Amino acid sequence: MAFLTLTDIRKDYGAVTAVTDFSLTVEQGEFVSLLGPSGCGKTTTLHMIAGFVPVSAGKIRLDGRDITYAKPNSRGLGIVFQSYALFPHMTVAENIGFGLEMQRVSKAERATRIAEALSLVHLEAYAARYPRELSGGQRQRVALARAIVIRPPILLLDEPLSNLDAKLREEMQFELRTIQRRLGTTTIMVTHDQTEAFSISDRVVVMEAGRITQVDAPYRIYEHPRTRFISHFVGKTNLLEARVAQAGRGGRAAIGGQLFAVDLPVQMVADAPVALAIRPEKLRLTEAGSGRIGGTVASRYFLGSQWLYHVDTPLGMLLAVLPNDGSIPRDEGEAVGIDWADEAIRLLAEDEVAA
Repeated sequence: MAFLTLTDIRKDYGAVTAVTDFSLTVEQGEFVSLLGPSGCGKTTTLHMIAGFVPVSAGKIRLDGRDITYAKPNSRGLGIVFQSYALFPHMTVAENIGFGLEMQRVSKAERATRIAEALSLVHLEAYAARYPRELSGGQRQRVALARAIVIRPPILLLDEPLSNLDAKLREEMQFELRTIQRRLGTTTIMVTHDQTEAFSISDRVVVMEAGRITQVDAPYRIYEHPRTRFISHFVGKTNLLEARVAQAGRGGRAAIGGQLFAVDLPVQMVADAPVALAIRPEKLRLTEAGSGRIGGTVASRYFLGSQWLYHVDTPLGMLLAVLPNDGSIPRDEGEAVGIDWADEAIRLLAEDEVAA
């Protein structure tokens, strides 16, 4: 039996439906991220789990118990907000111990558990400081310690790293995952940052317009996106509008009179429109006159570890990302060939294909 189950959850705000047909099961100890653009319903979903927002329809069960209409304080969940919501007049230790005090935990046990939480987030030396005396990363650690010290069945994270600078954010991603694994706490995180979701999650729930569009391991979502939206939102992609030339395994799709190998469902009919996607890093730039197609470098950008190229081709403008291996980069205006492996092309879902 799943530890947390959401069944057909819906949230209406008057005539506006923010979340609909949301069903998800989460196993104990799993780290799941809700990923999507602003306004897709991910924070609303998290707040329904927390009890801050009442559901309009559906059921929420936690460890076999129906908590759909339970009050937030009776659910016992740990929550880290985007703003951290620390009490400015309390020290670090007092902030961390606040939830334990509300649970009427004895003073001796509070002291022990606060010390354990401080050690877990490496803030032993900061127990007597106030939030204003801490860096952003340290405040984030205090908020995390306050959430986990009550030993919640589920930890809810609402964009917990969004206020940090890029370098610290990356460091805290791995720190957060390390702590979660050490504790084994079931965790659900809301984020709009794909790198953040992919780097630390067991599974990712991609949302669009209040609905789930794909639930899978990060690697599979990136390598096998089901829709145009996912292929564009998750990483960069080249979208190719094609027609069926031959369906089935080892099939062929035609683009501008050229045939390309791609597995196509056997039920597809000849000349039916299909949308194909290929990631920029799957493309290789070769010498002019070689490869599958030819093109001209329209622009290039140096990204440190990578070179990003826009290449004008008979298929349209293609984006190629190549590792910086120290070799001389291609010049703008240079004629090149483009090649890729057959398995690099992905077929997108039919309901996202424009006829």
